[in-house]
Amino acid sequence: MPELPKRKVGIVACSGEEIAEGTVTRLAALRVLHDLRPEDTVTICLPLFLAGGEGDRAFARFYPTVTIDGCEKRCAAHGTATYSAEPAASVVVSELVAECGLGAVEGRRHLNEAGRQAVEATAERVVALVDGLLKPPRGRRFTATLPSAGP
Repeated sequence: MPELPKRKVGIVACSGEEIAEGTVTRLAALRVLHDLRPEDTVTICLPLFLAGGEGDRAFARFYPTVTIDGCEKRCAAHGTATYSAEPAASVVVSELVAECGLGAVEGRRHLNEAGRQAVEATAERVVALVDGLLKPPRGRRFTATLPSAGP
């Protein structure tokens, strides 16, 4: 039987250099990609994706993506939807920080304690989304009927 490629989830992090939450998106994405789910995820470079990177765009058309945006502008989610397909899931760091009551995230270059906590909270949320996307739907199994050997 041929071996099929492993299904993976694309991670698209915003490039928001002007806000500390943009730093959180990139660090959280790296944490997921390198430490938490390296076998299950791939990175999609948002600037290349927006500039016309056909490989990344094609991946996002055929595989699920999780976007990680720093703020309510949702640049990663909008770019993914515009050039490929709606993201399967998305996280907005500013909303997650408020939900978790982490306090003000500060420091684009060196995050404060709230920023470091936001990286971990964001990475955990993305991991939960990745795991949910890769889990087979309940009640669905692959079964194959083999032909009988016959008389």
